[in-house]
Amino acid sequence: MLDPRETERRNPRTASIDLASTLEIVDLINAEDKRVPDAVATQREQIARAIELAEATFRRGGRLFYVGAGTSGRLGVLDASECPPTFGTNPEMVQGIIAGGLPALTRAQEGAEDIVGNGALVIDEHKVDEKDFVVGIAASGTTPYVGAALERAAELGASTAIVACSPPPPALLARVDLAILPIVGPEVVTGSTRMKAGTATKLVLNMITTGAMIRLGKTYGNLMVDLRATNNKLVDRSQRIVMEVCGVSRDEATTLLERAGKSVKLAIVMQKRGVSREEAEKLLADNGGVVRRVTKDPPPPIPAQ
Repeated sequence: MLDPRETERRNPRTASIDLASTLEIVDLINAEDKRVPDAVATQREQIARAIELAEATFRRGGRLFYVGAGTSGRLGVLDASECPPTFGTNPEMVQGIIAGGLPALTRAQEGAEDIVGNGALVIDEHKVDEKDFVVGIAASGTTPYVGAALERAAELGASTAIVACSPPPPALLARVDLAILPIVGPEVVTGSTRMKAGTATKLVLNMITTGAMIRLGKTYGNLMVDLRATNNKLVDRSQRIVMEVCGVSRDEATTLLERAGKSVKLAIVMQKRGVSREEAEKLLADNGGVVRRVTKDPPPPIPAQ
């Protein structure tokens, strides 16, 4: 009997890939990958809704959880781990949960996704409640661990969503608030969902967190103004952003950042409004954290390359 899941179907376009030359393999994979953005685009309204749910979650002090197994779980952990350095967020704000725990990040934990009870248990362990937003990631749409986690999160009053590349069972769809389903079709290598399904999932997660962070005021125009300067590259980027936005020298930018506790956002507001750090903090708090609501001016023009 044929498996009904999209992710388990055989791809007729790659049926003879085992005899292909290296260049033909590259062309076949590239041709399949080109299908991914179009599949993601079909879910634009659902992704926008997920961004709205994430923003509302953060503004009420809640957390965003990604829950997945295997590749899906790793992608969730990756997206969550990139938020603190990129947007200056507390690591608790966006969290990735993978079946099998941390060891599963680097080595497959066979069978971890099938232990249904652990899906509910991990939601309880993280003390999920009605303020939170839980996004289950399951390429096939049928991962038992993910389904159990979503069911328990819904019972606790959390907002819930599923990201899948094959239509989930009706019972799961009925339990979640939102379904994001970029159907990318069968993989180059049958069932290898680290490929098109993984790419589609990465694109969706990028949009959810980046979109929510933009709505929270983590950017000024398209400049990353809430980053954490945790290495020399980011220190340099912080200084260059302040120089560009405020029209000051590097020395002046360095001084501004020191006065602002290394916060690019605060440095910009302090310079543009001529206020203290404390006053800048209040102005930002009163305006939802959005710099341009405080400064009332457009971002600087993009320099000629």
